[in-house]
Amino acid sequence: MTASLDADKAEDVLTIDLAGKSSIGDYMIIASGRSTRQVSAMAEHLVAKLKKQGLKPINVEGHRQGDWVLIDAGDIIVHLFRPEVREFYGLEKMWAVDVATPTTPVGTEPQRNAAV
Repeated sequence: MTASLDADKAEDVLTIDLAGKSSIGDYMIIASGRSTRQVSAMAEHLVAKLKKQGLKPINVEGHRQGDWVLIDAGDIIVHLFRPEVREFYGLEKMWAVDVATPTTPVGTEPQRNAAV
């Protein structure tokens, strides 16, 4: 998943391990795009790749607006935001992620989270 986001030039990609914290899934991925168009395109590409891998069902919310797109792929939840919307909602703070620590570059294994 993060490879798809990397190819679409997603910014500030963060993977949060939800194991033991929530029953909604195993991982949450949060990423930003510079515009509504980029956020929508990242969502389209990611959903297409997930479907190609055989993941079903995949639920998508917010695709048309492109400010905040939620992709529920079962055990993995993906939030794609425009930067100011991401800052407003502060999901990193909600899940007690240290936002002062630089995020892990896409495609590398995070030190504080399991890789997806």
